[in-house]
Amino acid sequence: MKMVTAVIRPEKFDPVRAALEADGINGMTVSEVMGRGAQKGISLQFRGKTMPVELIPKVKIEMVVPDADVDRVLQIVREHGRTGKPGDGRIFVLPVESICRVRTDQSDPSDP
Repeated sequence: MKMVTAVIRPEKFDPVRAALEADGINGMTVSEVMGRGAQKGISLQFRGKTMPVELIPKVKIEMVVPDADVDRVLQIVREHGRTGKPGDGRIFVLPVESICRVRTDQSDPSDP
């Protein structure tokens, strides 16, 4: 199993979520986060003045999926999360060693 973490633009969350759900990927943890990449923030105009914004609002989606589903999840996030402009985000894929359900205290390595 893999942990897929996608950090995307907030306005792209609904299309990404809808596409994931339409493909049967329902389990996810979603967080509002702030960050910046290589562009080191942006500049916005506010009342005629240029204001630097160093941390940009993003949405982080975390999903644990079977290895066989990783490529499909990556394709969906890329297709529905992309604008083609700097700041579209990043996707990270990490191995998951085990899962433990808090409610039942049971470990099941095959249950995403």
